[in-house]
Amino acid sequence: MPPKSDLAHVTQLVSLDFVTSKSTRAEFSLSEMGLQLEVETHAPGVYRLRCGRPGALHPEKPSQRARAQAEMLLARQEAVGELSLSSDPGAPGQGWRLEQGDVLLEIFCDPFRFSVSRGDELLFSTSDDATLACALDGDAPVWHFCAELDGDDALHGAGESGGDLDRRGVRLVSDDPACRVLPLVWSTKGWGLYFNTLARVEHDLGHADADLYQVTLHDAVLDMFLFVGEPAEILNQYTALTGRAGQPGLAPMGVWLDQAPGQSTQDILQVAQSFREQQWGLDVVNLAPPAPFGFLADKPAFEWEPSRVPDVRDLVSRCEASNLQLAVSTYPGVPADTELFSEWEDRGWLLINDNGDAHIFDGNEVTGGRRFGLLDLTNKDVYKLWAERQRQCVDEGLTAPVCNAQFDIPDGITARGGESGAVLRTIYPLLARRALFEAVAGHKTPQEGVICSRDLFPSAQRFAWQSGPRTGNNWEALEHTLRTSLSLGDSGISVQTHTLGSALHPVGDMTPELYIRWLAMCVFSANFSFQASPQLLPSAFDASTQELVRHWLQWRYRLVPYVLGIIEDAVRSGLPVQRSMALAFPGDPVAQAWDTQYLLGPALLVAPVLQPGKQVKVYLPKGDAWWDLNTGWRYEGGTTWTVEAGLDTLPLFGREGHMLCLGPNAQHAGEFNSARILDEVWMFGMPENSPVVMRNKIRVMQMQGSSYIKGLEGLRILPSEGLEVKRRGAEVRISRAR
Repeated sequence: MPPKSDLAHVTQLVSLDFVTSKSTRAEFSLSEMGLQLEVETHAPGVYRLRCGRPGALHPEKPSQRARAQAEMLLARQEAVGELSLSSDPGAPGQGWRLEQGDVLLEIFCDPFRFSVSRGDELLFSTSDDATLACALDGDAPVWHFCAELDGDDALHGAGESGGDLDRRGVRLVSDDPACRVLPLVWSTKGWGLYFNTLARVEHDLGHADADLYQVTLHDAVLDMFLFVGEPAEILNQYTALTGRAGQPGLAPMGVWLDQAPGQSTQDILQVAQSFREQQWGLDVVNLAPPAPFGFLADKPAFEWEPSRVPDVRDLVSRCEASNLQLAVSTYPGVPADTELFSEWEDRGWLLINDNGDAHIFDGNEVTGGRRFGLLDLTNKDVYKLWAERQRQCVDEGLTAPVCNAQFDIPDGITARGGESGAVLRTIYPLLARRALFEAVAGHKTPQEGVICSRDLFPSAQRFAWQSGPRTGNNWEALEHTLRTSLSLGDSGISVQTHTLGSALHPVGDMTPELYIRWLAMCVFSANFSFQASPQLLPSAFDASTQELVRHWLQWRYRLVPYVLGIIEDAVRSGLPVQRSMALAFPGDPVAQAWDTQYLLGPALLVAPVLQPGKQVKVYLPKGDAWWDLNTGWRYEGGTTWTVEAGLDTLPLFGREGHMLCLGPNAQHAGEFNSARILDEVWMFGMPENSPVVMRNKIRVMQMQGSSYIKGLEGLRILPSEGLEVKRRGAEVRISRAR
């Protein structure tokens, strides 16, 4: 981890003077340092605070690279809020009020500090005499921001965590790959912060002082967005600001199969065929590292490794014959022992060190241990070449590239545009994934496609399909992968996929019970993959376990229209597929303590079984009633129950007022009829909410104590107890049983 910043020479910014106001912005002066502060009502419930020297805030002619980097971070550049500015009536000349509806930002000038309220409730405030400090010595200004935390502030987001979802008490560094940082932090109390920069940000979330959230930022300008609202509102505004993912398409929603290390292509296809024979659903075969294609030794063209893929056309045709898609590992580099490396070093197409030579990185799993140079993706010609080569592979039959490009790039390494250090470490995986997305989806309308990657960087939420960790084959590993998904969802990532076990770890702890519990959790997630290691395949277990695998995979494919509908809804709302209790129920502190439960979309509460045994305790959040999918019983919220869950069941509860739309049984995505994607509807009490479902427009209307629903033609409808269903042409009427 990079060393903690030396803050001994920073100057506290104390005295604030009002300068002027415009339609969406108020400007202030911090005269003792020659700095300017701008406060903008960027959107309803969103304030933007920018501080820096006037020339840095508003350069006369921003460079093309500066504009490109700004677009990497923000999808919405212009403010759309309305500014209502007034002097503080309680202290004339001592402060100002910036109001947006019931949200109020109060700024005090001497000493400089601010607070945020919603209605009569104070949500957020900075420290007296220590709100903002700055060190302007040298070429790299350092900012120090300090906010107060109270006992109600549970902090969420900030990236991936395999432990507590409440990140309070940790310290994170944005460009340290080991920290797995994302830039959004929010509190269940109703506020969130996002620091808009590619440079290093150090987050101290109550680590040094439990009552303070302290941020150190290394950039010419402090650019901070402050969000106010429920956590779901904050994610909505944050993703509207920074960008949202497109749709993944139907085929990637099916089950994946990961090739085991050292396994031949012939062997993985035979494993896939056994899935077909056993009627275990499957859609995608993922070839394991090392990358089976890459640049020729002496030409900038791609070649498939003949020892692994002798004939790519034959491989693709065999996959197509079995209704299988193909995912393949790749990396943005060239082996160091090739002529092409020397040629591109001379041309300046590789990242260079202090001596001007191309930096040689140690070999890794994807390169097959070969040392390599990294393509300088900041160079538009290099970026275009790499994207075009990937597009050729897509045209040959590749469905999804798999690429982890978050390399630990040393500080002395430089790109052509001068990017180095934290900025280069931050933008490199961003550029790699963007180039791959353009290769896979850029020519489609609408843009559909997935790029599999574990990389985290600002705006990572723009790209669907975040790969989950491979942590082991025990109960702790199951809980770890679940927690990483929920923490990433809290951070704005809509999809994290899971792996059922790990071929990279000893498999001795993978019992049949754990295997089925893990599979059940995976089924009720965005998606997952089996491992083709013989000891982690369903065929490694007894006949009863294999039948349970078949049972749960039938559930998975029936859920595809619902899960894909959740992902499509994320394009509009920014909400993830798996939603933590803190995100879904911020007003219920008891629910937040049950932090391995989650909402799958808006309708289903899932309580995965994370330890041996059949008895599971479940907390049903207050404010709603809940219907047990296994028994049909109705429970009031705010209650705790012990339920019996055999291996063929999972504690699942439908949220009252919602519906669950299920598809037909299928073995792969090709069996879905796009004209009839749904088969059955389950109702949880009287329908009040339009269901989330793939590409279907089903609408619920309330009238005279009944619900009228259009869009359920020909579907089986299972009403909950106490309701009756009447069909009238294209309309379904749901009313209380007489």
